[in-house]
Amino acid sequence: MTRIGELMPEAARALGLEEELRLSRAIATFEALVAERVPAAAGACRVMGLEGFALDIETDVPIVAQELRLRSTELLTAFAAAPGGVGVRELRIRVRRDGRRV
Repeated sequence: MTRIGELMPEAARALGLEEELRLSRAIATFEALVAERVPAAAGACRVMGLEGFALDIETDVPIVAQELRLRSTELLTAFAAAPGGVGVRELRIRVRRDGRRV
């Protein structure tokens, strides 16, 4: 018997969906880590993309961006240890202003 999680990387590769799977895992991992380590920021920030080893994060609230920046070393260390951490070494945090992405 094989777990579905073990089959996903090979299936994603065969379908050309490796990057989508990588992003999906990064999003789930980031959301779980924020909920655990920075609960006040949970739901107030979101992953917008994954470029190389950088995770792009967006928030509508400047204080949330500040807190994430202050805790970025802790979050990156936890991220690296998580199964879905996908080698992220940098958090790029942006504040969304006036309904537009910055």
